[in-house]
Parts: sequence; C-alpha cells; structure tokens
Amino acid sequence: MSDEDRKPEGEGATGMLFVFGRQLKLFRERAGMDRAGFGSLTGYSASTIAAFEQGRRIPPPRFIDQADEVLGAGEVLRAGKEEVARAQYPAFFRDAARLESEAVVLHVYATQAVPGLMQSEEYGRAVFAMWRPQLEEEVIEQRLGARLARQGIFDRRPSPYLSFVIEEAVLLRPLGGRSVWRGQLEQLLLIEEKRNVEVQVMPLSRREHAGLAGPFTLMEMKDGRRIAYAEVQGDSRVHTQRQKVRELERTYGSLRAQAHTPAESRALIEKLLGER
Repeated sequence: MSDEDRKPEGEGATGMLFVFGRQLKLFRERAGMDRAGFGSLTGYSASTIAAFEQGRRIPPPRFIDQADEVLGAGEVLRAGKEEVARAQYPAFFRDAARLESEAVVLHVYATQAVPGLMQSEEYGRAVFAMWRPQLEEEVIEQRLGARLARQGIFDRRPSPYLSFVIEEAVLLRPLGGRSVWRGQLEQLLLIEEKRNVEVQVMPLSRREHAGLAGPFTLMEMKDGRRIAYAEVQGDSRVHTQRQKVRELERTYGSLRAQAHTPAESRALIEKLLGER
C-alpha cells in the first residue's frame, strides 16, 4: 500500500469514510479507470477522487449516485450514502443528527448561540470560525454544509413540531459583526412564521430561571420514544432513560412558562432590529 492510500489520521478520517473510499477505489480499478478518467466522467479532478478514496473528503450524495452508475457498482456505493452523509458531523453529534432527522417533535433550549437549525449561512460560518482549537477551512465548509442541510427539517412532510427557547443574551451577542447579526435576526423572524415552529425568548430580567444547568434538546420519535440530547465542550450524551428524559421535559416546560410568549418574543426581535 502506498503512502497516499494509507488510512489518514485526523478530522475526516472516520471508519465509514475509509471503508467507502476503499470500495470506491476497488470498483474504479475493476472498471479499468484511472482517477483522471473517472473524474472526467463525474465532474471531479483526479486529486478530488483521490481524496474521496483516501477518506480525506466526504463525497456528496450526487457524486455517490454518479459513481454507482458509472462504475456499475449495483447499488453497493449508494447503500452507504446515508452513513457517509453522517460523517459530515463531528463524532460527538452523529447519533443526535440521525435522531433529529427522524424526530416528529423537537424542543431546543439554547444558551450560547442561535441553534444550528436556525443559523444563517454567514452566522454559522462565523460560529465555526470561532471554535478552539481552530478548524481547518475545509472542515468549516464541510460542517457548515451539513448544518445547513439539517434545516430541511422545517420543510419536511409530514411537518414535525419544533419549539425553541433562546436566551435573550444570545440575541444581543453580535457574532460575526453587525451585518451578520442583523441577517440572523431576520432569519429568526422568517423561521418563526412557519406554522409548525414556535420561538420563545428567555428574558434577562427574569428573577427565576429553570435552565441554569445548561442547554439541551428533546426529541419525540415516530414510535413514541422520547429522547434527550445534551452537549458541552464537545462532550455529548444521548439520554433514553425515561426518568432522565422526564426530568428534562419538566425543565423545558418550566422554561417555556418563564420565557416570553411567541408573540412577545417576535416583538422583541423586531425591536432589536429596529434599534441597531
């Protein structure tokens, strides 16, 4: 095995990507194509094909469909498309991303930044650029693309029910600069208009607060399972124990009671936009 075909170390080198890359290479070689020839048929350079085969880049779904057809893979490459897509996310979020994509009810409590599901492209890029340790540009673009793709949940049919409780401090923090911040507030208003979405702001003036233990997400699945997800500093946990989930459901209920109503929250966001 040459150096360029060794399993790479680092951010993008998940086991799934490596396995997919090896399959891709085997099918390409079986078809008697070099990387340049295969790339010309799929619209990618030879270096990009090499990156796909080595697990250094995540192949987009369209490329996987093309590759399966061009190489006569008989649906083998397509079969791994969903798992390859999950590799777009950092390891600690992959299970939550899968559950989120299947949830029929989603409740999000956010304390530091606008929830990823509601972030504009510019705001999301600014958030990833601020991560420490710093992320490589390629990783930022990869994660940003994955984050924006998640927002398809708002238009999914049948429509899931989504609610958000966001700390007022989040809306006051101009991450990315004034123009990015204004664009994000405008996006919040657009999302809030959707019939299956409710947005509430937790005001700074509240003397009682049920959410001091930190942010979390609640999900209800098609089969009735209720699941909670909590994350801090890259450490995460999916909770399925009924007692723990019930505790967080009660916390969320208290947060919604303490927060501004959806109408009051919209008025607050509009006021912020008008003031700055």
